[in-house]
Amino acid sequence: MIKINLVAVGKVKEEYFFNGIKEYAKRLSRFCEFKIIEVEEENYTKVDEGLIKNILEKEAERILPHLKGYVITFEIQGKKFSSETFAEKLKSLIDNGTGVITFVIGGSYGMSKKIKEKANCSLSFSDMTFPHTLFRLMVTEQIYRAFTINSGTAYHK
Repeated sequence: MIKINLVAVGKVKEEYFFNGIKEYAKRLSRFCEFKIIEVEEENYTKVDEGLIKNILEKEAERILPHLKGYVITFEIQGKKFSSETFAEKLKSLIDNGTGVITFVIGGSYGMSKKIKEKANCSLSFSDMTFPHTLFRLMVTEQIYRAFTINSGTAYHK
């Protein structure tokens, strides 16, 4: 069974997002071994450019050990896929023997160049900015949607 890891900076504090993510993770269990890996977020009240670079490097050091298999990062500059194209991408990876796919959601200030360079693919959901906990729910739902598209279930209309 394919292993899907979602590496994300920070914790989900809102119960409603947590419950939504938990529900999609449960649904995903029939298609894959799904695991969420949370790494500690750097929190500062006042930041400048130098501190942001430092924050990204610290968070990168926490993310790097979890990058396994085919790595997909989420970045504003990434490729935009429809749900169907995303499903095709996952199907292709699985059909070609990829055993582990790791998705990465950076922190509040983005993602270090170190992480971006390790990515096999970078995706963007939109040019808009979303709260990280909402985005984590959106990613989990889209992974589930991709599996349902590929299995032909009625979830995706």
